[in-house]
Amino acid sequence: MPKFAANVSLLFSDVPLLDRFAAARAAGFEAVECWWPFAGPDPGADQVTAFVAALDAADVRLTGLNLFAGDMPGGERGIVSHPDRADELRRNLSVVRTIVQTTGCDRVNALYGHRLPGVPAHVQDDAAAHALRLAADTLAPAGATVLVEPLTRGENGDYPLLTLADAQAVADRAGAGVAVLFDAYHLHNNGADVVADIARHGADVGHVQVADAPGRGEPGTGTIDYPAFFRALDASGYTGWVGCEYRPSSPDHLAWLAA
Repeated sequence: MPKFAANVSLLFSDVPLLDRFAAARAAGFEAVECWWPFAGPDPGADQVTAFVAALDAADVRLTGLNLFAGDMPGGERGIVSHPDRADELRRNLSVVRTIVQTTGCDRVNALYGHRLPGVPAHVQDDAAAHALRLAADTLAPAGATVLVEPLTRGENGDYPLLTLADAQAVADRAGAGVAVLFDAYHLHNNGADVVADIARHGADVGHVQVADAPGRGEPGTGTIDYPAFFRALDASGYTGWVGCEYRPSSPDHLAWLAA
């Protein structure tokens, strides 16, 4: 079976974020990942220190982190393709580099951002290519790969990356140090055969995340054939962590891990 990391932006949400690392450890996880955990792109050093200290105290490894993605609760889904937010990105990358260097986190997810009214798509795509290149050049020396992720159509505004091919084209244009995040939930929702796709591309993707569909609950609560998915993932040669990025459907939501 793969190595599983708890995405604490969704799991253990009954306690404050910094307490979720210990909750994950108590549940048996050795690794965690999370969305950007601060309100703005460049939090104070005391906030970053508290974040890292909580990881250390819980004795868990941070294996994945999102870049600042704008106002996520308000519906934003990233800023890398927004030409007028390049300064925010630069400030954010400085903080992310510190976290990566301190924790050894080796996967950083860069949500692409919505299409902007009145801005030609090619202008946004050019901005994204430049931003992702900057992100990779900033974080690769610290050991982190930058990820680009397709998201579910209709749930995330006018977000243009919907398929594995969409994300791969962006990663290819950005160049070395940028890879695709294979989220089985989002790709399945957009019509992909995720079992066949992970069998074909698993060795090449930068990271894998799981949740079932519909509902985004834990594996086994929806229609994705996760036993077949994990067999295909194992056979593909993928050796990275698998992020458990789901919304628990019941107090017994971790039972699938022992099945």
